Amino acid sequence: MAEHRDRLFPSELFADLFPTGRGRPSIPGEVIASVIVLQALYGHSDREAVDALTFDLRWKAACGYAIDKPGFDPSTLTYWRRRLAASNRPQRIFEVVREVITETGAVAGKQRRALDSTILDDAVARQDTVTQLIAQIRRVGREVPGAKDLITEHCTRLAALTGQDYHSTGKPPIAWDDPAARAELVSALVGDALALLAVLDVEAITKTGGKPADAVALLALVAGQDVEPAEDSDGTDGRWRIARKTAPDRVISTVDPDTRHAHKTRERRQDGFKAHVVVEPDTGLTTVCALTKTNGPANSDATVGAELVTADSTLATDQQVEVLGDSAYATGDMLHTLDGKKWLPLLKPWPLRPTVEGGFTLDDFRYDPDADALTCPAGITRKRSAKGTVTFGAACRGCPLRQRCTTSASGRTVLIGEHHQLQREHRKRAADDGFQADYRQHRPMVERSIAWLTRGARRVPYRGVEKNNNWLHHRVAALNLRRLLAMGLTMTDGAWALA
Repeated sequence: MAEHRDRLFPSELFADLFPTGRGRPSIPGEVIASVIVLQALYGHSDREAVDALTFDLRWKAACGYAIDKPGFDPSTLTYWRRRLAASNRPQRIFEVVREVITETGAVAGKQRRALDSTILDDAVARQDTVTQLIAQIRRVGREVPGAKDLITEHCTRLAALTGQDYHSTGKPPIAWDDPAARAELVSALVGDALALLAVLDVEAITKTGGKPADAVALLALVAGQDVEPAEDSDGTDGRWRIARKTAPDRVISTVDPDTRHAHKTRERRQDGFKAHVVVEPDTGLTTVCALTKTNGPANSDATVGAELVTADSTLATDQQVEVLGDSAYATGDMLHTLDGKKWLPLLKPWPLRPTVEGGFTLDDFRYDPDADALTCPAGITRKRSAKGTVTFGAACRGCPLRQRCTTSASGRTVLIGEHHQLQREHRKRAADDGFQADYRQHRPMVERSIAWLTRGARRVPYRGVEKNNNWLHHRVAALNLRRLLAMGLTMTDGAWALA
Protein backbone atom coordinates (compact mmCIF):
# COMPACT_ATOMS: atom_id res chain seq x y z
CA MET A 1 0.00 0.00 0.00
CA ALA A 2 2.88 2.35 0.73
CA GLU A 3 4.15 2.01 -2.86
CA HIS A 4 0.95 1.62 -4.84
CA ARG A 5 -1.95 3.18 -2.90
CA ASP A 6 -2.34 5.88 -5.60
CA ARG A 7 -2.72 3.06 -8.15
CA LEU A 8 -5.12 1.18 -5.88
CA PHE A 9 -7.18 4.22 -4.88
CA PRO A 10 -6.69 6.87 -7.59
CA SER A 11 -8.23 10.31 -7.08
CA GLU A 12 -10.75 9.77 -9.91
CA LEU A 13 -12.21 6.87 -7.91
CA PHE A 14 -13.78 9.44 -5.58
CA ALA A 15 -14.47 12.24 -8.08
CA ASP A 16 -18.24 11.64 -8.08
CA LEU A 17 -18.39 12.26 -4.33
CA PHE A 18 -17.67 15.95 -4.96
CA PRO A 19 -19.36 16.76 -8.29
CA THR A 20 -19.27 20.55 -7.90
CA GLY A 21 -15.56 20.69 -7.15
CA ARG A 22 -16.28 22.86 -4.12
CA GLY A 23 -16.13 21.77 -0.53
CA ARG A 24 -13.71 18.96 -1.31
CA PRO A 25 -11.65 17.97 1.79
CA SER A 26 -7.97 18.80 1.71
CA ILE A 27 -7.09 15.20 2.60
CA PRO A 28 -6.62 13.11 -0.57
CA GLY A 29 -9.01 10.24 -1.21
CA GLU A 30 -6.15 7.73 -1.36
CA VAL A 31 -5.20 8.64 2.23
CA ILE A 32 -8.75 8.33 3.54
CA ALA A 33 -9.32 5.04 1.69
CA SER A 34 -6.06 3.65 3.09
CA VAL A 35 -7.07 4.66 6.61
CA ILE A 36 -10.54 3.11 6.19
CA VAL A 37 -9.01 -0.17 5.05
CA LEU A 38 -6.49 -0.28 7.90
CA GLN A 39 -9.16 0.76 10.39
CA ALA A 40 -11.40 -2.12 9.30
CA LEU A 41 -8.47 -4.55 9.39
CA TYR A 42 -7.38 -3.69 12.92
CA GLY A 43 -10.83 -2.93 14.37
CA HIS A 44 -10.00 0.61 15.44
CA SER A 45 -12.46 3.34 16.30
CA ASP A 46 -12.22 6.61 14.37
CA ARG A 47 -10.12 8.22 17.10
CA GLU A 48 -7.87 5.18 17.41
CA ALA A 49 -7.36 5.13 13.64
CA VAL A 50 -6.37 8.82 13.57
CA ASP A 51 -4.03 8.27 16.53
CA ALA A 52 -2.39 5.37 14.67
CA LEU A 53 -1.98 7.58 11.61
CA THR A 54 -0.41 10.28 13.78
CA PHE A 55 1.97 8.19 15.87
CA ASP A 56 2.53 4.85 14.08
CA LEU A 57 5.21 5.01 11.39
CA ARG A 58 3.78 1.94 9.68
CA TRP A 59 0.46 3.67 9.18
CA LYS A 60 2.19 6.83 7.98
CA ALA A 61 4.15 4.87 5.41
CA ALA A 62 1.13 2.92 4.23
CA CYS A 63 -1.05 6.03 3.92
CA GLY A 64 1.61 8.37 2.57
CA TYR A 65 1.42 10.68 5.57
CA ALA A 66 4.38 12.89 6.45
CA ILE A 67 6.14 12.04 9.71
CA ASP A 68 5.71 15.52 11.14
CA LYS A 69 2.16 16.02 9.87
CA PRO A 70 -0.51 16.04 12.60
CA GLY A 71 -3.57 13.85 12.30
CA PHE A 72 -6.93 15.14 11.14
CA ASP A 73 -10.14 15.29 13.14
CA PRO A 74 -11.74 11.84 13.59
CA SER A 75 -15.06 13.18 12.30
CA THR A 76 -13.45 13.35 8.85
CA LEU A 77 -13.78 9.57 8.58
CA THR A 78 -17.48 9.83 9.42
CA TYR A 79 -17.87 12.50 6.76
CA TRP A 80 -16.26 10.31 4.08
CA ARG A 81 -18.24 7.21 5.07
CA ARG A 82 -21.47 9.18 4.73
CA ARG A 83 -20.42 10.40 1.29
CA LEU A 84 -19.58 6.86 0.22
CA ALA A 85 -22.83 5.44 1.62
CA ALA A 86 -24.93 8.04 -0.22
CA SER A 87 -23.15 7.49 -3.54
CA ASN A 88 -24.05 5.18 -6.41
CA ARG A 89 -21.10 2.93 -5.53
CA PRO A 90 -21.00 2.62 -1.74
CA GLN A 91 -18.83 -0.52 -1.95
CA ARG A 92 -16.22 0.90 -4.33
CA ILE A 93 -13.29 0.12 -2.05
CA PHE A 94 -14.31 -3.55 -1.97
CA GLU A 95 -14.92 -3.51 -5.73
CA VAL A 96 -11.47 -2.06 -6.42
CA VAL A 97 -9.81 -4.81 -4.40
CA ARG A 98 -11.91 -7.41 -6.24
CA GLU A 99 -10.66 -5.95 -9.52
CA VAL A 100 -7.13 -6.50 -8.23
CA ILE A 101 -8.03 -10.14 -7.53
CA THR A 102 -9.26 -10.52 -11.11
CA GLU A 103 -6.26 -8.73 -12.61
CA THR A 104 -3.75 -10.90 -10.77
CA GLY A 105 -5.46 -14.07 -11.93
CA ALA A 106 -5.62 -15.32 -8.36
CA VAL A 107 -9.00 -16.96 -8.99
CA ALA A 108 -8.71 -17.42 -12.77
CA GLY A 109 -10.00 -20.83 -13.77
CA LYS A 110 -11.13 -21.53 -10.22
CA GLN A 111 -14.84 -22.23 -10.69
CA ARG A 112 -15.55 -23.45 -7.20
CA ARG A 113 -17.23 -21.25 -4.55
CA ALA A 114 -18.01 -22.06 -0.91
CA LEU A 115 -20.89 -20.32 0.87
CA ASP A 116 -21.20 -19.71 4.58
CA SER A 117 -22.51 -17.24 7.13
CA THR A 118 -21.72 -16.21 10.68
CA ILE A 119 -23.42 -14.17 13.37
CA LEU A 120 -21.85 -10.86 14.33
CA ASP A 121 -22.80 -9.40 17.70
CA ASP A 122 -24.60 -6.07 17.71
CA ALA A 123 -23.31 -2.85 19.29
CA VAL A 124 -26.28 -2.27 21.59
CA ALA A 125 -27.84 -3.85 24.66
CA ARG A 126 -30.93 -6.03 24.45
CA GLN A 127 -34.01 -4.28 25.86
CA ASP A 128 -37.03 -5.82 27.52
CA THR A 129 -40.59 -4.72 26.79
CA VAL A 130 -40.77 -2.15 29.60
CA THR A 131 -37.52 -0.48 28.59
CA GLN A 132 -38.53 -0.39 24.92
CA LEU A 133 -41.90 1.22 25.59
CA ILE A 134 -40.48 3.92 27.86
CA ALA A 135 -37.59 4.66 25.51
CA GLN A 136 -39.79 4.85 22.42
CA ILE A 137 -42.43 7.11 23.98
CA ARG A 138 -39.59 9.42 24.98
CA ARG A 139 -38.16 9.27 21.45
CA VAL A 140 -41.49 10.25 19.91
CA GLY A 141 -41.49 13.20 22.30
CA ARG A 142 -38.09 14.27 20.98
CA GLU A 143 -38.63 13.64 17.27
CA VAL A 144 -42.25 14.64 16.64
CA PRO A 145 -43.08 18.36 16.94
CA GLY A 146 -45.60 18.98 19.68
CA ALA A 147 -45.50 15.41 20.96
CA LYS A 148 -44.00 16.36 24.33
CA ASP A 149 -47.14 18.26 25.30
CA LEU A 150 -49.32 15.39 24.10
CA ILE A 151 -47.34 12.94 26.24
CA THR A 152 -47.77 15.14 29.30
CA GLU A 153 -51.50 15.44 28.68
CA HIS A 154 -52.47 11.94 27.57
CA CYS A 155 -49.77 9.53 28.79
CA THR A 156 -50.68 9.62 32.47
CA ARG A 157 -51.12 5.97 33.36
CA LEU A 158 -47.46 5.35 34.23
CA ALA A 159 -47.31 8.36 36.55
CA ALA A 160 -50.60 7.42 38.20
CA LEU A 161 -49.34 3.91 38.87
CA THR A 162 -45.71 4.53 39.87
CA GLY A 163 -45.27 8.28 40.38
CA GLN A 164 -42.69 8.33 37.55
CA ASP A 165 -43.38 10.09 34.27
CA TYR A 166 -41.62 10.02 30.90
CA HIS A 167 -39.01 12.57 31.90
CA SER A 168 -37.13 9.69 33.56
CA THR A 169 -35.21 7.10 31.55
CA GLY A 170 -35.01 4.25 34.04
CA LYS A 171 -37.50 1.59 35.00
CA PRO A 172 -40.15 2.73 37.50
CA PRO A 173 -39.99 1.60 41.13
CA ILE A 174 -42.44 -1.28 41.52
CA ALA A 175 -42.45 -4.65 43.26
CA TRP A 176 -40.68 -6.47 40.45
CA ASP A 177 -41.07 -9.84 42.14
CA ASP A 178 -44.86 -9.40 42.12
CA PRO A 179 -46.49 -10.69 38.89
CA ALA A 180 -49.58 -8.55 39.45
CA ALA A 181 -47.47 -5.39 39.77
CA ARG A 182 -45.61 -6.22 36.58
CA ALA A 183 -48.87 -6.83 34.74
CA GLU A 184 -50.23 -3.47 35.91
CA LEU A 185 -47.06 -1.76 34.68
CA VAL A 186 -47.30 -3.40 31.26
CA SER A 187 -50.94 -2.35 31.00
CA ALA A 188 -50.08 1.22 31.91
CA LEU A 189 -47.25 1.47 29.40
CA VAL A 190 -49.22 -0.10 26.55
CA GLY A 191 -52.18 2.13 27.40
CA ASP A 192 -49.98 5.24 27.28
CA ALA A 193 -48.44 4.17 23.96
CA LEU A 194 -51.85 3.54 22.39
CA ALA A 195 -53.19 6.82 23.78
CA LEU A 196 -50.27 8.71 22.24
CA LEU A 197 -50.75 7.03 18.88
CA ALA A 198 -54.45 7.88 19.01
CA VAL A 199 -53.89 11.63 19.42
CA LEU A 200 -51.05 11.90 16.91
CA ASP A 201 -51.79 12.54 13.25
CA VAL A 202 -50.08 9.30 12.26
CA GLU A 203 -51.12 9.52 8.61
CA ALA A 204 -49.66 13.02 8.16
CA ILE A 205 -46.46 12.11 10.05
CA THR A 206 -45.99 8.96 7.96
CA LYS A 207 -46.55 10.88 4.74
CA THR A 208 -43.91 13.46 5.73
CA GLY A 209 -41.38 10.72 6.50
CA GLY A 210 -38.01 11.15 8.17
CA LYS A 211 -37.17 10.60 11.83
CA PRO A 212 -40.66 11.50 13.14
CA ALA A 213 -42.26 8.84 10.93
CA ASP A 214 -39.66 6.24 11.95
CA ALA A 215 -40.21 7.02 15.64
CA VAL A 216 -44.00 6.70 15.40
CA ALA A 217 -43.80 3.48 13.37
CA LEU A 218 -41.43 1.91 15.88
CA LEU A 219 -43.67 2.94 18.78
CA ALA A 220 -46.63 1.24 17.11
CA LEU A 221 -44.51 -1.88 16.65
CA VAL A 222 -43.15 -2.17 20.19
CA ALA A 223 -46.58 -1.42 21.66
CA GLY A 224 -47.94 -4.61 20.13
CA GLN A 225 -45.15 -7.08 19.43
CA ASP A 226 -44.69 -8.43 22.97
CA VAL A 227 -48.16 -8.11 24.51
CA GLU A 228 -51.59 -9.70 24.32
CA PRO A 229 -54.88 -9.13 26.17
CA ALA A 230 -54.88 -10.33 29.77
CA GLU A 231 -56.21 -13.81 30.43
CA ASP A 232 -59.80 -12.72 31.12
CA SER A 233 -59.75 -9.61 28.94
CA ASP A 234 -61.42 -9.05 25.58
CA GLY A 235 -58.76 -6.52 24.55
CA THR A 236 -60.94 -3.46 25.11
CA ASP A 237 -60.59 -2.92 28.86
CA GLY A 238 -56.96 -1.76 28.76
CA ARG A 239 -55.49 -4.80 30.52
CA TRP A 240 -52.47 -6.41 28.90
CA ARG A 241 -49.83 -8.99 29.66
CA ILE A 242 -46.56 -10.15 28.16
CA ALA A 243 -47.36 -12.56 25.32
CA ARG A 244 -46.68 -16.23 25.92
CA LYS A 245 -44.77 -16.55 22.65
CA THR A 246 -42.08 -14.48 20.94
CA ALA A 247 -42.90 -12.51 17.81
CA PRO A 248 -41.19 -14.01 14.72
CA ASP A 249 -39.36 -10.80 13.78
CA ARG A 250 -39.11 -9.23 17.22
CA VAL A 251 -37.32 -5.91 17.59
CA ILE A 252 -34.99 -6.32 20.57
CA SER A 253 -33.72 -2.75 20.87
CA THR A 254 -35.16 0.65 20.05
CA VAL A 255 -31.59 1.96 19.83
CA ASP A 256 -30.93 -0.33 16.85
CA PRO A 257 -34.22 -1.62 15.42
CA ASP A 258 -32.39 -3.77 12.85
CA THR A 259 -30.68 -6.11 15.29
CA ARG A 260 -32.39 -9.44 16.01
CA HIS A 261 -32.16 -12.58 18.10
CA ALA A 262 -30.03 -15.17 16.34
CA HIS A 263 -29.90 -18.94 16.78
CA LYS A 264 -27.04 -20.27 14.66
CA THR A 265 -27.18 -23.41 16.79
CA ARG A 266 -29.52 -24.60 19.54
CA GLU A 267 -26.81 -24.16 22.13
CA ARG A 268 -25.56 -20.71 21.12
CA ARG A 269 -27.86 -17.70 21.13
CA GLN A 270 -26.73 -14.25 20.07
CA ASP A 271 -28.14 -10.86 19.23
CA GLY A 272 -26.86 -9.16 16.12
CA PHE A 273 -26.59 -9.51 12.36
CA LYS A 274 -25.66 -12.20 9.87
CA ALA A 275 -22.62 -11.87 7.62
CA HIS A 276 -22.79 -13.91 4.38
CA VAL A 277 -19.68 -14.68 2.33
CA VAL A 278 -18.82 -16.35 -0.97
CA VAL A 279 -15.27 -17.69 -0.84
CA GLU A 280 -12.91 -19.24 -3.36
CA PRO A 281 -11.79 -22.16 -1.15
CA ASP A 282 -8.27 -22.70 -2.51
CA THR A 283 -7.11 -19.12 -1.93
CA GLY A 284 -9.47 -18.10 0.88
CA LEU A 285 -10.37 -14.90 -1.00
CA THR A 286 -13.91 -13.61 -0.46
CA THR A 287 -15.42 -12.59 -3.78
CA VAL A 288 -18.87 -11.44 -2.59
CA CYS A 289 -20.30 -10.61 0.83
CA ALA A 290 -23.36 -9.07 2.46
CA LEU A 291 -24.71 -8.30 5.92
CA THR A 292 -28.39 -8.81 6.73
CA LYS A 293 -30.74 -9.23 9.63
CA THR A 294 -30.53 -12.66 11.20
CA ASN A 295 -34.07 -13.89 10.55
CA GLY A 296 -36.83 -13.85 7.98
CA PRO A 297 -37.10 -15.78 4.69
CA ALA A 298 -35.41 -12.99 2.72
CA ASN A 299 -32.34 -13.22 4.99
CA SER A 300 -31.94 -17.01 5.07
CA ASP A 301 -28.60 -18.53 4.14
CA ALA A 302 -29.98 -20.10 0.97
CA THR A 303 -31.82 -17.00 -0.25
CA VAL A 304 -28.92 -14.62 0.27
CA GLY A 305 -26.36 -17.21 -0.82
CA ALA A 306 -28.13 -17.71 -4.15
CA GLU A 307 -28.25 -13.96 -4.75
CA LEU A 308 -24.57 -13.51 -3.94
CA VAL A 309 -23.04 -16.44 -5.81
CA THR A 310 -25.00 -15.71 -8.99
CA ALA A 311 -23.73 -12.12 -8.84
CA ASP A 312 -20.05 -13.12 -8.46
CA SER A 313 -18.24 -11.27 -11.23
CA THR A 314 -15.04 -13.30 -10.75
CA LEU A 315 -16.65 -16.44 -12.17
CA ALA A 316 -16.32 -17.32 -15.84
CA THR A 317 -19.78 -17.38 -17.38
CA ASP A 318 -18.97 -20.02 -19.99
CA GLN A 319 -17.82 -22.71 -17.52
CA GLN A 320 -19.60 -24.84 -14.96
CA VAL A 321 -19.45 -23.68 -11.35
CA GLU A 322 -19.35 -25.88 -8.25
CA VAL A 323 -21.18 -24.36 -5.27
CA LEU A 324 -20.38 -25.76 -1.83
CA GLY A 325 -22.35 -25.21 1.36
CA ASP A 326 -23.81 -26.91 4.40
CA SER A 327 -27.41 -28.11 4.66
CA ALA A 328 -28.72 -24.58 5.26
CA TYR A 329 -28.14 -23.94 1.55
CA ALA A 330 -29.72 -27.15 0.22
CA THR A 331 -33.23 -25.73 -0.18
CA GLY A 332 -35.41 -26.42 -3.18
CA ASP A 333 -35.20 -22.80 -4.31
CA MET A 334 -31.40 -22.83 -4.16
CA LEU A 335 -31.18 -26.08 -6.13
CA HIS A 336 -33.63 -24.64 -8.67
CA THR A 337 -31.48 -21.51 -9.07
CA LEU A 338 -28.30 -23.52 -9.60
CA ASP A 339 -30.05 -25.95 -11.94
CA GLY A 340 -31.23 -23.03 -14.07
CA LYS A 341 -27.60 -21.93 -14.52
CA LYS A 342 -26.38 -25.51 -15.08
CA TRP A 343 -24.13 -25.23 -12.03
CA LEU A 344 -23.20 -28.19 -9.83
CA PRO A 345 -24.46 -28.04 -6.22
CA LEU A 346 -22.12 -29.61 -3.68
CA LEU A 347 -24.48 -28.86 -0.82
CA LYS A 348 -25.01 -31.10 2.16
CA PRO A 349 -28.58 -32.43 1.78
CA TRP A 350 -31.21 -32.03 4.44
CA PRO A 351 -31.33 -35.19 6.57
CA LEU A 352 -34.39 -37.37 6.12
CA ARG A 353 -35.98 -38.51 9.37
CA PRO A 354 -38.59 -41.27 9.38
CA THR A 355 -41.85 -40.65 11.21
CA VAL A 356 -41.36 -44.00 12.91
CA GLU A 357 -37.95 -44.94 14.30
CA GLY A 358 -36.29 -47.27 11.83
CA GLY A 359 -39.18 -46.84 9.42
CA PHE A 360 -39.62 -45.48 5.91
CA THR A 361 -38.22 -42.13 4.83
CA LEU A 362 -39.44 -39.90 2.01
CA ASP A 363 -37.04 -41.53 -0.44
CA ASP A 364 -38.76 -44.88 0.11
CA PHE A 365 -41.76 -43.38 -1.69
CA ARG A 366 -41.58 -43.24 -5.49
CA TYR A 367 -42.33 -39.88 -7.03
CA ASP A 368 -43.64 -39.43 -10.57
CA PRO A 369 -42.97 -35.81 -11.61
CA ASP A 370 -45.05 -36.13 -14.78
CA ALA A 371 -48.15 -37.24 -12.89
CA ASP A 372 -47.18 -35.25 -9.77
CA ALA A 373 -48.03 -38.34 -7.74
CA LEU A 374 -46.41 -40.32 -4.92
CA THR A 375 -46.40 -44.10 -4.52
CA CYS A 376 -45.90 -45.50 -1.03
CA PRO A 377 -43.81 -48.64 -0.25
CA ALA A 378 -47.05 -50.70 -0.30
CA GLY A 379 -47.72 -49.61 -3.90
CA ILE A 380 -50.56 -47.16 -3.22
CA THR A 381 -50.43 -44.04 -5.44
CA ARG A 382 -51.93 -40.67 -4.59
CA LYS A 383 -51.65 -37.30 -6.35
CA ARG A 384 -50.32 -34.17 -4.68
CA SER A 385 -52.87 -31.55 -3.65
CA ALA A 386 -52.70 -27.85 -4.50
CA LYS A 387 -51.17 -27.24 -1.07
CA GLY A 388 -48.41 -29.78 -1.70
CA THR A 389 -49.72 -32.61 0.50
CA VAL A 390 -50.18 -36.25 -0.46
CA THR A 391 -52.75 -37.99 1.74
CA PHE A 392 -52.99 -41.77 1.83
CA GLY A 393 -55.69 -41.77 4.51
CA ALA A 394 -57.96 -44.82 4.35
CA ALA A 395 -55.45 -46.74 2.24
CA CYS A 396 -53.32 -47.13 5.37
CA ARG A 397 -56.00 -49.18 7.13
CA GLY A 398 -54.92 -52.78 7.35
CA CYS A 399 -51.66 -52.07 5.52
CA PRO A 400 -49.03 -54.64 6.57
CA LEU A 401 -46.32 -51.93 6.40
CA ARG A 402 -48.18 -49.39 8.53
CA GLN A 403 -46.07 -49.93 11.66
CA ARG A 404 -42.98 -48.91 9.68
CA CYS A 405 -44.70 -45.94 8.06
CA THR A 406 -46.93 -43.95 10.44
CA THR A 407 -48.49 -43.86 13.90
CA SER A 408 -51.28 -41.48 12.84
CA ALA A 409 -54.82 -42.82 13.22
CA SER A 410 -55.81 -41.03 10.03
CA GLY A 411 -53.01 -42.54 7.96
CA ARG A 412 -49.84 -41.18 6.39
CA THR A 413 -49.68 -37.64 5.00
CA VAL A 414 -46.59 -36.45 3.11
CA LEU A 415 -45.69 -32.85 2.33
CA ILE A 416 -43.90 -32.36 -0.99
CA GLY A 417 -42.16 -29.10 -1.85
CA GLU A 418 -42.25 -27.31 -5.17
CA HIS A 419 -38.79 -28.60 -6.12
CA HIS A 420 -39.12 -32.06 -4.61
CA GLN A 421 -37.67 -33.85 -7.64
CA LEU A 422 -34.54 -31.68 -7.61
CA GLN A 423 -34.03 -32.36 -3.91
CA ARG A 424 -34.57 -36.09 -4.40
CA GLU A 425 -32.02 -36.22 -7.23
CA HIS A 426 -29.60 -34.13 -5.16
CA ARG A 427 -29.82 -36.53 -2.20
CA LYS A 428 -29.05 -39.42 -4.52
CA ARG A 429 -26.07 -37.61 -6.04
CA ALA A 430 -24.80 -36.63 -2.57
CA ALA A 431 -24.44 -40.29 -1.63
CA ASP A 432 -21.76 -40.69 -4.32
CA ASP A 433 -18.20 -41.11 -3.10
CA GLY A 434 -16.93 -38.43 -5.46
CA PHE A 435 -19.43 -35.91 -4.10
CA GLN A 436 -18.43 -36.73 -0.55
CA ALA A 437 -14.72 -36.46 -1.32
CA ASP A 438 -15.05 -33.05 -3.00
CA TYR A 439 -17.32 -31.74 -0.25
CA ARG A 440 -15.01 -32.83 2.56
CA GLN A 441 -11.94 -31.46 0.81
CA HIS A 442 -13.19 -28.02 -0.19
CA ARG A 443 -16.19 -27.06 1.97
CA PRO A 444 -14.26 -26.74 5.29
CA MET A 445 -11.90 -24.18 3.76
CA VAL A 446 -14.56 -21.48 4.04
CA GLU A 447 -14.26 -21.75 7.83
CA ARG A 448 -10.75 -20.34 7.49
CA SER A 449 -12.11 -17.20 5.83
CA ILE A 450 -14.84 -16.91 8.47
CA ALA A 451 -12.17 -17.11 11.17
CA TRP A 452 -10.20 -14.30 9.51
CA LEU A 453 -13.36 -12.23 9.27
CA THR A 454 -14.37 -12.58 12.92
CA ARG A 455 -10.95 -12.49 14.58
CA GLY A 456 -11.03 -9.34 16.70
CA ALA A 457 -14.20 -8.21 14.91
CA ARG A 458 -17.02 -10.38 16.22
CA ARG A 459 -18.92 -7.25 17.31
CA VAL A 460 -20.04 -4.79 14.65
CA PRO A 461 -19.05 -1.15 15.27
CA TYR A 462 -22.23 0.60 14.09
CA ARG A 463 -26.01 0.47 14.29
CA GLY A 464 -28.26 -0.71 11.50
CA VAL A 465 -27.87 -3.00 8.51
CA GLU A 466 -26.68 -0.37 6.02
CA LYS A 467 -23.76 1.03 8.02
CA ASN A 468 -22.59 -2.38 9.14
CA ASN A 469 -22.91 -3.79 5.63
CA ASN A 470 -20.56 -1.05 4.43
CA TRP A 471 -18.18 -1.85 7.28
CA LEU A 472 -18.27 -5.56 6.37
CA HIS A 473 -17.28 -4.77 2.78
CA HIS A 474 -14.40 -2.62 4.01
CA ARG A 475 -13.20 -5.35 6.35
CA VAL A 476 -13.40 -8.02 3.65
CA ALA A 477 -11.51 -5.70 1.29
CA ALA A 478 -8.77 -5.34 3.91
CA LEU A 479 -8.61 -9.10 4.51
CA ASN A 480 -8.44 -9.78 0.77
CA LEU A 481 -5.57 -7.31 0.41
CA ARG A 482 -3.71 -8.97 3.25
CA ARG A 483 -4.28 -12.36 1.69
CA LEU A 484 -3.09 -11.14 -1.71
CA LEU A 485 0.07 -9.77 -0.11
CA ALA A 486 0.70 -13.16 1.49
CA MET A 487 0.30 -14.69 -1.96
CA GLY A 488 2.96 -12.33 -3.37
CA LEU A 489 0.98 -9.34 -4.69
CA THR A 490 3.19 -7.01 -6.69
CA MET A 491 3.03 -4.69 -9.67
CA THR A 492 4.82 -5.63 -12.87
CA ASP A 493 4.87 -3.32 -15.91
CA GLY A 494 1.95 -1.33 -14.54
CA ALA A 495 -0.23 -4.36 -13.89
CA TRP A 496 -1.11 -6.23 -10.72
CA ALA A 497 0.41 -9.70 -10.50
CA LEU A 498 1.30 -12.45 -8.07
CA ALA A 499 5.00 -13.15 -7.67
